[in-house]
Amino acid sequence: MSYMEEHEGGSVSYAPETAPTASTDGAQAPAEEKVFHPTEDQIREKLKDVTDPELGVNIVDLGLLYGIFIDDEGNVMLNMTLTTPTCPLTDSLEYDIYFALDGLVKSVAVNWVWLPPWSLDCITDDGREQLRAIGFNL
Repeated sequence: MSYMEEHEGGSVSYAPETAPTASTDGAQAPAEEKVFHPTEDQIREKLKDVTDPELGVNIVDLGLLYGIFIDDEGNVMLNMTLTTPTCPLTDSLEYDIYFALDGLVKSVAVNWVWLPPWSLDCITDDGREQLRAIGFNL
């Protein structure tokens, strides 16, 4: 059995030996060891808060996210691409991704991939609407 807390971004469960407990003698309970259980949908939704600094559209709707891999401990690896391999924004996007997923996942790593190459076909319908709203003709 485990102890589970529900949060806006998902749920966190604790192993029985690390679950928060009330102490009768006033002593501090042992530090809690969080176990993360993010879902692909939760991660994808949080990543919609990360926008491409040049285009002003989120990375999910731009089609930059190719894959989400989650292990049993809540560590996440994202396969992502950019609109061009020479884009200098990898560090900025990685920082924004780490910030967006903080508290939802145990850790995150971004694997930059270039095949298949990004194209306009990768953009979602929502992404197309966002781009049209800022003046792009798609």
